[in-house]
Amino acid sequence: MGDILNLNRHRKRIARSQAEQTAAVRRSEFGRTKVQRELEAARQRKQDDMLEGHRRIREDDT
Repeated sequence: MGDILNLNRHRKRIARSQAEQTAAVRRSEFGRTKVQRELEAARQRKQDDMLEGHRRIREDDT
């Protein structure tokens, strides 16, 4: 005979395992680290500053 197995615990363990695998796949596809987000934000700020620096000021705009 085999070991006694609680089916509810077994189902929950399998569900958690599958959820963790799904989460890992999604993190690798969509997730970015904090450093990556900060780097992208810094690059965007630099690009916006450069664009603003090249803007012409018209007399009727002020």
